Amino acid sequence: MILLLTNEAVKATYIIPDYNTREEAISMFKKIQKFSYSEEHYEFGIYKDDQLIGWVNDVHKEPFVIELGYVIHPNYHNNGYATEVLKAVIEDIFSKGFHEIITGVFVINKPSIRVMEKCGMKRIDREEDIVYQDKLQRCIYYSIQKEI
Repeated sequence: MILLLTNEAVKATYIIPDYNTREEAISMFKKIQKFSYSEEHYEFGIYKDDQLIGWVNDVHKEPFVIELGYVIHPNYHNNGYATEVLKAVIEDIFSKGFHEIITGVFVINKPSIRVMEKCGMKRIDREEDIVYQDKLQRCIYYSIQKEI
């Protein structure tokens, strides 16, 4: 987890603070770990052969709408893991009573946009500029709604 939290390629597209010390990264890991045991949060690790290669987490929750973030270690990109995970997460979240799932992505993150589209998500009319790592990033949003 610490390697994921401090990976420069991960930090390029997934909003994570810069940790000044290993202790700060460990503190964040403990917070994420605590959330993963809580019914209040949607927080799960993604594993390949018992190795943590990423995670999915809630960014914001309302009674029937949840916004998610997800990350896969760059060594495991282009193997279909993100698509497989996001499809399973969508099914799981809808089974928990949510009606809509939203994800945000920097426009430069074309692979993640393709993952969302493969999972049936559609771009919505929501955009924002975010200053992240001293750069202005354009963030666009995708959504999928439960068929009723």
